[in-house]
Order: sequence, then C-alpha cells, then structure tokens
Amino acid sequence: MEKTFLHVGCGNAKKKDTTAVFAGPEWKELRFDIDPAVKPDFIGSMTDMHAVASASMDALYSSHNIEHLYPHEVPVALGEFSRVLKPEGFAVITCPDLQSVAALVAEDKLTETAYLSSSGPIAPMDILFGHRASLAAGNLFMAHRCGFTEKVLKATLLQNGFVSTATMKVGTPIFALWAVATKSPMDEAQIVHLARRHFPDYSSK
Repeated sequence: MEKTFLHVGCGNAKKKDTTAVFAGPEWKELRFDIDPAVKPDFIGSMTDMHAVASASMDALYSSHNIEHLYPHEVPVALGEFSRVLKPEGFAVITCPDLQSVAALVAEDKLTETAYLSSSGPIAPMDILFGHRASLAAGNLFMAHRCGFTEKVLKATLLQNGFVSTATMKVGTPIFALWAVATKSPMDEAQIVHLARRHFPDYSSK
C-alpha cells in the first residue's frame, strides 16, 4: 500500500532529493512551500499549514527549513507538523548544527570557506545567518532566524507534539543535524531502526 509524505519547504527539490526510503516506489510525495514559483501541491508557511488536512500524512520531510523561523515560531510549526501527521506518523528533519559551526567561529573563521556547495563557497556566516548571495539577490526567505544544537533540537521536538525521537550530529564538513520524531511511542530499538533507514550514510560520500 502506497504511503504519502509531505515535503515541507521543498523549493525546487524533488522526491529523489529527500531520503533513500522516501525516494522509493512505495512512497508518494506531496510538496509544500511558501513560494508559488516552485509549483508545490500546497502553498503556505510552516506556521500555517491549513491547506493540509489534519492526520492526512504518513510522514513529513523538512530539510533546512526550521532555522528560517523566529524562535517563538518553532513550536507553532512543529505543532503543525504533528497535526498533519497520522497518529502513527513520523517526521524527518534536518538543519544546521550550530555547535560545529560555532567551533569555526571560535577559531575566527567566520567568513572563511567551510565547504563548497552547488551555490559556491559556504562560510560559517552563511550557515549562521543565511546564504548571503541569495539574500543579496532579494530572497529574504533564506535568512536564518534561529538555530539548534543536537540537545536543543531533541528537546524542542519532545516539547512540541512528538513523543519519541532519535538524532544524529554530523560535524565538519557537513555541519548538519538529523532527527526522526514520532507521534506515537517507540522503544529505543524501533526509533533507532527508523533513524537508520532515513539518515544518510555520510561515510560513503
């Protein structure tokens, strides 16, 4: 039976750009974005997802979105994530890891290249506050207004609609956090299994 996941803040990304599991044939992607130009299935913001029916999604994928919210908006958005998921549903979330980025800042490397992306060199400044070239071009949606460490991300999920979670921190040169979070309780073995299915294997890259 085909399952459906909501691709939140999809931009121009497609199903193949999510996780290996979601990219498989057993999952159907529905795309959600604030920008009509990327032709999503649903248009809206993370803090107001009324276009998506409650308890209608088997899963949700959010890549580098929640850091664009102000801190007080994060609980609202996570509440919306939880609302659109079925009781047995789960979310896969990835965002920058401020702890590993802060290590570079402490070394006075704020504007030095941390890694090369398809958009060019990325410095800690871009990871902390948003991609400067995109902001300069007028895409203010790219501004970062909050951030997370692994400890804070896990606590925030558990405080806002989710009851089980597993997280992964990936330092230099990825600077990323990954989390899976479920609406229904899972024991440690179950949540770790779910995480392993969806988290990327950076050792093969």
